[in-house]
Amino acid sequence: MGFLKPKVIMPPPLPEIKPLPDAPKMDDPDVVEAGEAEVAKTKGKGRKSTILTSNQGLLEDAETYKPTLLS
Repeated sequence: MGFLKPKVIMPPPLPEIKPLPDAPKMDDPDVVEAGEAEVAKTKGKGRKSTILTSNQGLLEDAETYKPTLLS
C-alpha cells in the first residue's frame, strides 16, 4: 500500500559548520576587568531591586475566594 504514504523529499545537506573561536583565558586583563565591573554593578543594586512592596506592605486584601464546581 505504498500509494497511501506521502513522497519523502530529502532536504538539502547542511552547510559545513565553522569551528568556534577560542574562549578568552581567565588571565586576560579584559576578562578580569569585565568580571569586576559586573560584580560592582550587582553590589550597587543591593537588595532593593528584589523588594516588590513598599515599607507599608500590600495595601489591598488578598484574593481568598476560589470558585469551585459546587458554589
